[in-house]
Amino acid sequence: MECVETNEGLSRTYKISVPQADLQKRLDDRIEEIRPQMNLKGFRPGKVPASHVKKMYGKSIMGEVVQALVDETTQSTIAEADVRPAGQPDMQLGSDMEAVLDGEADLSFEFHIDVMPEFEPTDIKKLKVTKPVAEITDEEIEERLGQIAEANQQYDKRGKTAKARDKDAVVMDFLGKIDGEAFDGGAAEDHTLVLGSGSFIPGFEEQLVGVKAGDEKNVEVTFPENYQADHLAGKEAVFEVKVHEVRAPKTPKIDDEFAQGLGLEDLDKLKEIVTDQIKGEFDGASRAKAKRALLDQLDEKHGFELPPKMVDQEFNQIWQQLQTEMDAGRTAEEDKGKSEDELKDEYRKIAERRVRLGLVLAEIGREAEIQINEQEVQQALINEARNFPGQERQVIEFFQKDPNAMAQLRAPIYEDKVVDHIMDVAKVTEETVSKEDLLKEDEE
Repeated sequence: MECVETNEGLSRTYKISVPQADLQKRLDDRIEEIRPQMNLKGFRPGKVPASHVKKMYGKSIMGEVVQALVDETTQSTIAEADVRPAGQPDMQLGSDMEAVLDGEADLSFEFHIDVMPEFEPTDIKKLKVTKPVAEITDEEIEERLGQIAEANQQYDKRGKTAKARDKDAVVMDFLGKIDGEAFDGGAAEDHTLVLGSGSFIPGFEEQLVGVKAGDEKNVEVTFPENYQADHLAGKEAVFEVKVHEVRAPKTPKIDDEFAQGLGLEDLDKLKEIVTDQIKGEFDGASRAKAKRALLDQLDEKHGFELPPKMVDQEFNQIWQQLQTEMDAGRTAEEDKGKSEDELKDEYRKIAERRVRLGLVLAEIGREAEIQINEQEVQQALINEARNFPGQERQVIEFFQKDPNAMAQLRAPIYEDKVVDHIMDVAKVTEETVSKEDLLKEDEE
């Protein structure tokens, strides 16, 4: 077997050639290995002649031999070269495989890998990180309690002659018809609709402003062209509405009784829960900003050659996502008016930053012997599945069957553990800021 290596920066290409005679010997050895277990008609168990096995199954067995040889040679070549691959090898066959499988030609193939760059991570003990924090004020707690009260709006029955206003609740019966014929799903009795909630077809709620108890009214609307029920999309409809009651909104008083209505012991318990929620939001924003500042420092302190394949893969992923957003009409303001070349240049720099930081964090984590355990991975998998109600089992099975998907699930867990490790070692100083500054989105 002959191996030829070519180097170009962090790229390595290895050309392998295996003589026909070596392949034939491996084929013969494999046949002798499996022959004792073979049971073919006309022969005693384990007594099938090697020549017959080769005649009947030689080509398929040679296929197994070639695959095993390629895998074995690739791994041993990488080990002997003493390099750390940055991703999986790209394989390319150079032989006529039909001739190889027929035992009539040498096997030749090559594989390409990018290797990990050699660099010394910065001393994380010398890093200085400012962590913004904000105090939880009584005003913040009261504001959050007010939002909860509004979300649990109560309604009082208004007088019989009172006309419905925006934000009022209307209790009604309705029957929808298209071309004079009722349609499925277009009728209800004693239905409560809050005017201005946007929960009905556009134009429906506006036409009920001004109705009062006992009124009967025909509401004319047109279903949107993109309505979820295809047989109704774009159709004009008339809803025969009978109003039973008009109710005015009433924000509940925030007291023990209100808290008990939410299933809690008292108002103090509700305030405790609200405070914990706000603290969680503030802590998350604080950590995110500190992490961003940390990553900016790590990016500035490291400059080394990047594996081109890793950069290409990261860029392609970013660019594909960007194209999807642009096709859906969701182009970011800062990207509008830029040429494709300008955008590609900017997003390739982002890809390079991500790859560089990924390598730096991986090296720091390797030196610190940071590991993630199976329980952490399973919890992340459960959290991901919860994002798809009713499809949890399918989501879990998808990840379990796809190693790449599981790797993508593990990556952020590992990154966060490395970041936490750096934060524990670096010099972190807290700086009190306003809630607005803490929760403000970063410009980039």
